[in-house]
Amino acid sequence: MLPELVKALLKPEAYPEATGKIELMQTQMSFVFLAKEFVYKVKKAVDLGYLDYTSLEKRRFFCQKEVELNRRLCPEAYLGVVPITNDRGTIRIGGRGETIEYAVKMRRLPQKAMMDVLLANDGVSTEMITGVAQKLAAFHKEAETNAEISAFGEIKAITRNTDENFDQTEKYIGRTISKDSYRHIKNYTNSFVEKNAPLFNKRIKEGRIRDCHGDLHAAHICFSDSICIYDCIEFNDRFRYCDVASEMAFLAMDLDHYGRADLSRSLINAYVAESGDKDLLELLGFYKGYRAYVRGKVESFKLDDPYISKGEKEKTLEIAASYFDLARAYTRAKPVLFITVGLVGTGKSTLAKALAGRLGLAVISSDITRKQLGGVPLNEHRFEGFDGGIYSAELSRKTYDKLFFGAGDILSDGGSVVLDASFIKAEERLKAKRLAEETGADFFIIECTLDEANIKKRLARRLKQGSVSDGRWEIYRPQKKAFDPVEAAPQKHAIIDTSKPIEENIRQILDKVY
Repeated sequence: MLPELVKALLKPEAYPEATGKIELMQTQMSFVFLAKEFVYKVKKAVDLGYLDYTSLEKRRFFCQKEVELNRRLCPEAYLGVVPITNDRGTIRIGGRGETIEYAVKMRRLPQKAMMDVLLANDGVSTEMITGVAQKLAAFHKEAETNAEISAFGEIKAITRNTDENFDQTEKYIGRTISKDSYRHIKNYTNSFVEKNAPLFNKRIKEGRIRDCHGDLHAAHICFSDSICIYDCIEFNDRFRYCDVASEMAFLAMDLDHYGRADLSRSLINAYVAESGDKDLLELLGFYKGYRAYVRGKVESFKLDDPYISKGEKEKTLEIAASYFDLARAYTRAKPVLFITVGLVGTGKSTLAKALAGRLGLAVISSDITRKQLGGVPLNEHRFEGFDGGIYSAELSRKTYDKLFFGAGDILSDGGSVVLDASFIKAEERLKAKRLAEETGADFFIIECTLDEANIKKRLARRLKQGSVSDGRWEIYRPQKKAFDPVEAAPQKHAIIDTSKPIEENIRQILDKVY
């Protein structure tokens, strides 16, 4: 049952302008009313421990604070705070009578321009990410800092946050996080903080602890007429006062979780170039892990919500586990070079992309690289013979050489990468292994297998749906004939049946990697 105020605000006559259809969205904290041109956000009268909206005066205060803080990075969207009135039973926004509530009024931003939506459709470029980094560098430079804010960069404040994470997630061991991962991440965290105390103190002295955004992830960035970064945390200063390295790590981690470690890398490189903050790089892995762990914790909390359905909780289990897996990946002392091995249509690209989001890997695709080298548009098919055209031996050699060059660059910087290619020849696998050894990385082979009937179906479906790959059934037989069997140590080699659920396959790989 919705409160009477909410029912009233679902009616167009409650608004001072034409609304069109009004949509209602809810969070733990707010009712959000989406009209044609504007959005009205009403805070719920709740006390969640970390926020207190229980009185009308508090809700008015935090509405005003939300507008003030968010105008720092998105002034065009935050229009002000408006009263909600009741005049003899008629509830309106900005009407006559008694003020019974307040709302933040915003200009509605285009959903199709949100970064999370664009990421899902491969619509975010390096240039766009660079623009975000430059805007954030300028923001952090001007953001407030003082003795009170700087105290949140002290070791005791950092350990307070990390200890809270581990205390609050202990109950989820065996559900969303394994006992081994919990122990490993906790030991790594405590050891890192202890060993890097001088660096944390240096960050304070240099003024790197600022009044930041506090909730910087892809869903809060919109590429409209300008870059709008909105919905910062207003309800608890503690969640905003942090090292700028932690703020940037949040968005970098989110990009990693989307399987776009390439954009994550571009974000950080552009930010460091703009800000000159090179020490950030030494803290990036730690703060990425911290942010991923927080996301895993928040998702785990949903398992205790009686209003979430069983089906939603099953999805939540997977999401929470994926964040905890990502948090653990950031604790690795050495980068990893993964390669996929398999015939056409065995699901290598799908698995590579899923694994990338789980472990924060960059993905380098042979299909994309090959077409770039051949000067062929990515959406254009070249149905040529197994050994002809852009699939000739010469262009194949150049393709693998470029894959290795790109991987070497990432591995040398301490990043991990998966090469999404067929690797049907033992010679190319050996070159990949040597590259890992030269860059001080671990090496792992993911061999994808699938029965021929399913391969044939997948290839037919993929051609209808559109794909960068030119793979088709006519290529399968000659490729199978040319395939060199994989010879590798069992602990460095996973044979994956891609007819099984993706989550099961990812877990099989992670069990070997860890």
